[in-house]
Amino acid sequence: MIAYLRHRWYAEGGYAEFLRIAFPLILSTASWSVQHFVNRVFLTWHSTASLAAALPAGMASFAFVSLFMGTAGYANTFVAQYMGARRSSRVGPAVWQAIYLALISGLLSLIPAALARPLFDFIGHEPAVRTEEITYFRILCYGTGPQIVSTAISAFFSGRSQTWTVLVVNLIAISLNIGLDWVLIFGHLGLPAMGIRGAAWATNLATVTGAGLFVLLFLNAENRREFATLSGWRPNRELFARLIRFGGPNGLNFMLDMLAFAAFLLVVGKLGTIEMAATSLAFNINSLAFMPLIGGGIALSTMVGQRLGRDAPEEAEFCTWSGFHLALAYMGTMALGYVLVPDWFLVPFGARTHAADFIQARDLAVKLLRIVAIYCVFDACYIMFTSALKGAGDTRYIMWLSVALAWSLMVLPSWAGLAWFGLGLFGLWAIICAYIIVMGMVFYLRFRTGRWKTMRVIEADPAAGEPGPDGAQGVG
Repeated sequence: MIAYLRHRWYAEGGYAEFLRIAFPLILSTASWSVQHFVNRVFLTWHSTASLAAALPAGMASFAFVSLFMGTAGYANTFVAQYMGARRSSRVGPAVWQAIYLALISGLLSLIPAALARPLFDFIGHEPAVRTEEITYFRILCYGTGPQIVSTAISAFFSGRSQTWTVLVVNLIAISLNIGLDWVLIFGHLGLPAMGIRGAAWATNLATVTGAGLFVLLFLNAENRREFATLSGWRPNRELFARLIRFGGPNGLNFMLDMLAFAAFLLVVGKLGTIEMAATSLAFNINSLAFMPLIGGGIALSTMVGQRLGRDAPEEAEFCTWSGFHLALAYMGTMALGYVLVPDWFLVPFGARTHAADFIQARDLAVKLLRIVAIYCVFDACYIMFTSALKGAGDTRYIMWLSVALAWSLMVLPSWAGLAWFGLGLFGLWAIICAYIIVMGMVFYLRFRTGRWKTMRVIEADPAAGEPGPDGAQGVG
């Protein structure tokens, strides 16, 4: 066993290489999770209505943003495969196509912002919560463009395994966000208390700062020379179409997944403010475990993409198992924490509030965390195996199957369970638990088929006389 672990640690594509690439991304995504966690803690101190509004409004905003984030962020796979194929001059142009998509997203975000009131009137939460939801959602929509710019350019660094750069920029933005939350929510430093409105503007100002830093680094002299980050600025119809072809299903899947979870939250919200607040607490705490896993998934997609770019699919498979082993150990540890010491995770939320409604929500959240403990190891299966498939280009299969399962196993049963069978909070959570378990198993089986090993997202290198990428490559 010791010899096996030693080999797994030091081998190319083993635990050490995975952690070297993944650790900054894990810290980066964990820090975003901490930022949202702190944001929600501050809003809890402000009012229970603000807490209840922040999660559904934030998820509704992110459901729109996720379409563009998932598409633009897929530039990571293009960058990784171009680097594996040693075609660095194609890296800059690939990232520029994602930047153009970010600019488009900023303009389109004005549409949902204008529709905020009818959207949340239709949802029909309690009036106090609804007012907060409309405000939070509308302001967050205004930050879409800069957020997608950050996503696009961060792919330039993560796809080349330069993940410490991503971490540093994100930490700067997140630290600014937390500081602005404290100032704007509560009205410190002589400013008026803005409540949930201040939380939204703090997020937007920090996002603009992060995007500006990424742009400066992307366009530095070394990157301009080696990766054509300035000379490759021109729109490229063929490359943009390929980004949409492979990244579009990734973005659409991301968005529809978010909509599915938002729909689930809408069902829970109809049970009452206490149930909604308890669900918000459980989801916020689970995000502390889930978001680092997203960072590990990005790292795994990079490793798989780089290996496939140099036509080494067996090495890509080895990388996947390395990432999966570590993810499983991590999520298993978090599951034990949720079962054995759930109150530890809830302490920050109750630090400055002893309201009766919060105490009820906290007691429910303790029980919900035990359900989270059941499914979170299957979350590791889902994230890591889909990340490997995305690193190859198997995005259409992931999209169709994920959407079908989300709506048939989670959303529709939740609505039916509440409307026809009177399911309570724990019955609804049992549905989401079963859904995530199935998702983890299904994508493990897809990975085991090995079809992803023949897939590529980059075009053939004319200088090498390679065959084109059509046919079996990139087709799910």
